[in-house]
Amino acid sequence: MRSVMGMMPRGFTRIYVLRLLKERPMTGKEIIEESEKRSGGEWRPSPGLIYPLLGRLVREGLIEEVEGGRFAITPKGERALEQYLPLQDQLWRQIRLVTRLGLSAITTGKLLAEEALNRLMLLSEVVHDIVRESSKGIRRNLYARYREFLKSELQRLESMERAEEVEEEPEREGEQ
Repeated sequence: MRSVMGMMPRGFTRIYVLRLLKERPMTGKEIIEESEKRSGGEWRPSPGLIYPLLGRLVREGLIEEVEGGRFAITPKGERALEQYLPLQDQLWRQIRLVTRLGLSAITTGKLLAEEALNRLMLLSEVVHDIVRESSKGIRRNLYARYREFLKSELQRLESMERAEEVEEEPEREGEQ
């Protein structure tokens, strides 16, 4: 049996398990066996991959444990899965178009990977800018609140000082 485990994209198993569980509830063992069957024996995810993933999906509320130790997708899991479908459709259209234009699957994969990397880099720049701008606002807000706190503390200290002076005045008058 030839293994393609190292070639599976990161995050693939998460989406794949959600798709399987949308079809029907399954145990971890059934997920492993179904994966091997559908891949023609080329991919058999390990229990060390599947069981921790199932635990995370349960904690995230995307799946739930049902009768017989099986897992079923939740409505939240179905909504999460639906978010991937447009991306999958777009990816398949791009692959078909590029291969129709005479490029090999390897070239197509490389082009799509480069495009995805460029999009991720652009997204990370946008997120960085948003965080930087947000942090300016947060800092300004923090400084303003700290300034108000310091002013109120100064007023409190001045008030305590005046109260002490008022208490000391009768003592001074008594001394004269």
